[in-house]
Amino acid sequence: MTSGQDIWTVIILLGVGTYLIRWSFLGALGGRVMAGWVLRLLRYTPVAVLPALVAPLVVWPAATDGQPDPARMAAALATLGVGVLTRNVMLAILAGGGTLFGLLYILP
Repeated sequence: MTSGQDIWTVIILLGVGTYLIRWSFLGALGGRVMAGWVLRLLRYTPVAVLPALVAPLVVWPAATDGQPDPARMAAALATLGVGVLTRNVMLAILAGGGTLFGLLYILP
């Protein structure tokens, strides 16, 4: 069993580590001019992070104890398809949400 002191030590160390990681990029490199290829690559960071956060929730959802669920897979595909075809975020969200709720209602 862990003590309260161990937990607070881990929390503080993780907070300091997170701060240093962010400072290393923003503080150390914030005032410098970056190469064009670096700036081009940095534009793709949000596009890479969002799917990385969502994918585990789609493939191994906690609601099904980590088992793949056809309703969530179909909702993700509907969201992706509508988003690619229309380039409209709100339509993609509505398509995914509608698909998810509809299939959760229909499927046992």
